[in-house]
Amino acid sequence: MTTAAESNTHIHRRSCHLCEAMCGVKIAVRDGKILSVRGDDDDPFSRGHVCPKVVGLKDVHEDPERLREPMRRTANGWEKISWDAAFELAVTRLDAIRKQHGNDAIALYFGNPTVHSYTAFLGGIRFARSLRTRNRYSATSVDQLPHHYAAQAMYGHQFLLPIPDLDRTEFFLLIGCNPVVSNGSLMTVPDVTRRLKDLRARGGRLVVVDPRRTETADIADRHLFVRPGTDPWLLLAMLHVIFAEGRERCGRLESFVEGLEAVRAACRDITPDIAARATGIEAEEIRRLARDFATAPSAVCHGRMGASTQEFGALTQWLIQVLNIVTGNLDRSGGAMFTKPAFDLVSLGGGPSARGTSARKTRVSGLAEFGGEFPVAALAEEIDTPGDGKIRALVTSAGNPVLSTPNGSRLDRALPELDFLLSIDFYLNETSRHAHLILPPTFALERDHYDVIFHALAIRNTAKYCTPLFERTETARHDYEIFAALTEGLEARDERVKKSVFAKLRDHWLTPHRTLALALRFGPYGARWNPFADGLTLKRLRDRPEGVDLGPLEPCLPARLRTPNRRIQLAPTPLLDDLQRLERRREAIVADRATTLLLIGRRDPRTNNSWLHNSARLVKGPRRCTLRMHPDDALRLSIADGSTVEVKSRTGAIRLPLEITDELAPGVVSMPHGWGHDRPGTQTSIASAHAGASINDLTDERLVDALSGNAALNGVPVTVQCIDERAA
Repeated sequence: MTTAAESNTHIHRRSCHLCEAMCGVKIAVRDGKILSVRGDDDDPFSRGHVCPKVVGLKDVHEDPERLREPMRRTANGWEKISWDAAFELAVTRLDAIRKQHGNDAIALYFGNPTVHSYTAFLGGIRFARSLRTRNRYSATSVDQLPHHYAAQAMYGHQFLLPIPDLDRTEFFLLIGCNPVVSNGSLMTVPDVTRRLKDLRARGGRLVVVDPRRTETADIADRHLFVRPGTDPWLLLAMLHVIFAEGRERCGRLESFVEGLEAVRAACRDITPDIAARATGIEAEEIRRLARDFATAPSAVCHGRMGASTQEFGALTQWLIQVLNIVTGNLDRSGGAMFTKPAFDLVSLGGGPSARGTSARKTRVSGLAEFGGEFPVAALAEEIDTPGDGKIRALVTSAGNPVLSTPNGSRLDRALPELDFLLSIDFYLNETSRHAHLILPPTFALERDHYDVIFHALAIRNTAKYCTPLFERTETARHDYEIFAALTEGLEARDERVKKSVFAKLRDHWLTPHRTLALALRFGPYGARWNPFADGLTLKRLRDRPEGVDLGPLEPCLPARLRTPNRRIQLAPTPLLDDLQRLERRREAIVADRATTLLLIGRRDPRTNNSWLHNSARLVKGPRRCTLRMHPDDALRLSIADGSTVEVKSRTGAIRLPLEITDELAPGVVSMPHGWGHDRPGTQTSIASAHAGASINDLTDERLVDALSGNAALNGVPVTVQCIDERAA
């Protein structure tokens, strides 16, 4: 018999937005309170799977420390102000700075959460245009820029990113990624552990190449320890073996691939014996890996954070693509394939730019622009270096760059120098504590939701639309409402903006919601012009709250290519030329193996950057912000397990507990990212007991991939010493 309380319980279906996996959830609500958050068995993609982070949906929504009204910093502390006053203040200050110092005196930074909200993503694009600044930055250049660089150079658009066809492959080679914990990254794949076990159950093989024996490596057929930052030598040597033994087979790709002979020549002298000296992987293991990959019925290589956030990130991502192509494993079942998303940014011409590297460079270090953005490694120096063109105002949206960008301590010191800092964020965090004004948007459960980006990165073609669970309060504003108010205010004061009545009506009418509806209707599955025709529409998607499965990935080349001649550019000149830089570094890297400790990051299943550290149940338990070290290194340095150690790099020093473990290769130490909540003025009372230390107080803004500009967050040289009496 159903009780009265049960009859008043409402079940709401949506996608969890806390990471890239798009897991379907069922949220039980009664009297406006969340009772539970569970996996949705009816979701065709995630199949009921959720990870421990899912409780963060409830915790963040109900967090009393989450900001809900605009906050202005005064001499006496923070004070609440009205939205009208906040928008007036923001527009007035930004407009005054650009009129006095020029458009480029204002910088803009978008954090990762921007792409977890389609309304912020679309609203942010228009706002960025209204600023008319070239000083645009985002988390892309601390995360994934080498992927986009390789895609632009080879396929003609930076968002043409091949995705592993995990459910059908027979050989999965993972380089520098840990999907069992990350739930996939630039590879949207919920329930990944079961999918990886299914791969092995059907006779397929899983091989992980990583300096750390990760949670994914624990369930793999083979794990190969590799020296951080040496992945290009491994891939070049694998290609050397494939070419030398005549195992290359481009198959149907051969008719539209250019540059095969140039790649063959580039690999000719990089033998497994040479690669072994740099990587630490035995030559025979490299030969075996190359042969196994080339002879598998289907195979796919995928590299992620460890492969991208290093000094040769673009080379690594390019060579991964080359390996898939020369073995015939691009654009085929079980290989690396392109999605056909319902909201198709590539075909619509929106979203990430098709532009590659431009001639524009940063003022101080001369780092090149890519896709309309500068590398964020240059942000701090562009603020704190005097001279014409320095940044005087900054707008941050959904980001905490003090914790997430290289040498965060320098940025932390630079932010107070700004004439104006505007943070669009609902927490008083390590970055927004410096703001003059904070504009807090609603949380995800108060907005509708569609994963524009992650459906485009999924291992199956899927679509899912979520209605809001809660109505926003009168004192709250959605992210797109904040962007719209700022955009309209700035355009109204900009004498160069002369809009027709039609343009004004268009901009007012074309909300993110209507943009989504139009993109779905006129996308590859849409009803298009006939409202009565079969096909995907937003209304029909709303009627399927569990989501729809649009089928497996399908071959689509050469039609989907965006290169001028519709051919794959296997050997782009800048990438071939960068091999000379790789060769110049070889002897130094080999010599450093014996003497230098290299720092790498790691993920934790209960955190996602610094997003969830205000959730008591996600930070409780043993301290997870620790330095991990191999027993041989601990013995050499006379440091005992549990000791407090000081870790130093060129940029600074931090202290944290030591864990001794054989999960790391000798010469490698590891700590998680996203911690470091010990700075005064933040509003993280729960996390304060678990403050930890920030790995980005050690990473070096001078260490970047010279080709793409991506920060080299992994492979940072450090020293470690014991600072208590628990020496071994």
